[in-house]
Amino acid sequence: MLEHESPEANASPSLRVIEAVADADNIDPASLEPPLYDVVDTNALDRLFEPTISGPTTRRGRVSFQYRGHEITVYASGRVDLE
Repeated sequence: MLEHESPEANASPSLRVIEAVADADNIDPASLEPPLYDVVDTNALDRLFEPTISGPTTRRGRVSFQYRGHEITVYASGRVDLE
């Protein structure tokens, strides 16, 4: 399992997934095929873990999906795991 933390602390979950998969596959993020938005609703993914009115730490949970042969899990903490 690969764990990926984005160098940009405020990166959206979808951007973190793109970075993690590109790193794992050793390719440029712009070269990913199919694009992530063809596999998962990136707007929904980003909204799922965005901060709430009461603060950024109130969201919990995770979501998993398949992309480019990887089982990807995105956590509310911002962590992205690839298996």
